Amino acid sequence: MRGFSTTSLLMRIVLAAVATLAIAASVCFVGATSISASRLVDALVGRSPLDETEWIILTQLRLPRTIAAMLVGGSLAAAGVGFQGLFRNPLAEPYVIGASSGASLGVAVVVIWGLQASLWSLGATALMAMIGSIGVVMLVLAIGGLGRTDSTTSLLLAGVVISSMAGAIVSALMFLFDQKAVVILSWLMGSLASSHWGSAAMVGVLGGIGTLSIFALARPLDAFALGDTASRSLGLDLRRFRWLIIAASSIATAGAVASSGVIGFVGLISPHIARSLVGTRHVHLIPMSVCIGASLMLLADAVARTIMAPAELPVGIVTAILGCPFFLWLLLRDRHGALTGATA
Repeated sequence: MRGFSTTSLLMRIVLAAVATLAIAASVCFVGATSISASRLVDALVGRSPLDETEWIILTQLRLPRTIAAMLVGGSLAAAGVGFQGLFRNPLAEPYVIGASSGASLGVAVVVIWGLQASLWSLGATALMAMIGSIGVVMLVLAIGGLGRTDSTTSLLLAGVVISSMAGAIVSALMFLFDQKAVVILSWLMGSLASSHWGSAAMVGVLGGIGTLSIFALARPLDAFALGDTASRSLGLDLRRFRWLIIAASSIATAGAVASSGVIGFVGLISPHIARSLVGTRHVHLIPMSVCIGASLMLLADAVARTIMAPAELPVGIVTAILGCPFFLWLLLRDRHGALTGATA
């Protein structure tokens, strides 16, 4: 089987090694102060405890940022798998149908008007990101005519239009409330610089709910990839399935955006790499995509923190620089029709 070839196994070992090194680098080496791995091991075994400064750096800065990066990357990757499966299009990702733009709009409203609210321990930023994401996707559903047709093409086109509209509204808000523009702009560029345990917990809750829900839909995603007629014959309720996968993917996206801002292309790149390693069965594809997305975010964040040190580049810029050539490569590779076909 393709997913268990020697090359695939070697690639998995390489990815595991890269992920381990990325975590170690993020915790120990990347930043103004370096904490050697041997120093950390000595502290863990009780041989030589960390001093107060090292302890604060490790527990209040490095660890929450590392965990947040992994959760954000994993959530975006899972959402990418969900949207690619829904559209049967390997170019789909959270930004295509407006999930990310809607979350950004919700965050912009919180920044401008300073809203204070909480629900189930989620603050105003997380709530508005989730409301904005799901609200925009529901508008896409209404315009795309999901209730009257099974076509995903109309849904895809509606998503592009509504996403552009949401982005235009955010730009208008930045123009009207220019004193808040810098804060919103930094959010739109995506950054993990302000990560803390609270933001890590937020993306952990929302991203976890969304990712687990997508994984629970692994078998319906496999059936849906066979086409509308075949999936109906297998007993899949297409309308219910689409609502569930869009809700789950939107919640995962909202958690990532609320925690770190807009970070593109992770949801595009990760599923493609995972698909080449484990094939198209979603029960294998989703966990592998999550792992690759987490590793990709760690590496991108490490580059963002070091390439212009002591200044820090927004991580969204790094992922865009990585993602644009990848996107173009997909277009060139699949220009004869694969991009408009099924992902299976």
